Formats: sequence, structure tokens, C-alpha cells
Amino acid sequence: MNLEESIEIAVRGCNAEVYDIVTTKENGRGIYRVLVTCQDGINLDKCAEISRMISPILDLDEPIYGDYNLEVSSPGIERKLKRPQHFKASISEKVRVKDFNKDILEGELKFADDNEIKIETEHGEEIISYDEISSASTYYEW
Repeated sequence: MNLEESIEIAVRGCNAEVYDIVTTKENGRGIYRVLVTCQDGINLDKCAEISRMISPILDLDEPIYGDYNLEVSSPGIERKLKRPQHFKASISEKVRVKDFNKDILEGELKFADDNEIKIETEHGEEIISYDEISSASTYYEW
């Protein structure tokens, strides 16, 4: 069992799901960020509970060489979409999708399956397959 699988089991034990795991650096310090979702929503107490559950796992199998901080949080209202399940869970939300030609589509996500998505833009419906997507995220019009 690898580290991510161990973390997923621990998070499920807290009645939540791993949305994504991101390794990054901020101000010269490593950050191991575990983004989680929950049917009832994510709050500070749930993040603390999950952090307590996965900290011992990271003590045994360090995800980053050297000093790092563990962060557990929700993916937020404006979140990256990387996997088909991210898109499926975001149907009816506003999305911004960039393809490898640097073209950007914005609109309401109408459909997502394991192969492609359909977005309702101001110019009509656009269908794009996952292998054409460079990056994607939800967005909120403030």
C-alpha cells in the first residue's frame, strides 16, 4: 500500500474523501496539502480530526524531504478540476477550461462522464475530451 492509499483510508475513516493531494513550496518551506470533501461539508474541527489521523502515517512515510507543514482543508469554492470525478461532482457549476492551444472556455458545466465534458458557453454548447484539457477549475462570479 502506498502513502496516498494509506491517507485515503484514514480520511474515509473520518467520513470524508480525499479530493486531491498537493505538494508545494511557500516561503521556502515544503507544504503537503491534503484537500478533503465531506457530505456534510468541511469545517475546522473535521480538518483537525483528519490531520490527527494522518500525521502518524506521515511520520512513518515522509512525503517531502526535510521540514514541511501538513495542511488539511477543503478544496474551496474555486477549485481545480483534475479527475473525471471532480468534473462529475461539479455539474451545474461555472467552470473555466483551458486547452493545450491556450484557448479558454467559460460557462456552466452541463455534463461529464469518464471521457468528456459539455459546457454551455455564451456561444452555445462545447464538448471537450479530457485529453484536450490543459487545466480546469470552477469559478464563482462575485
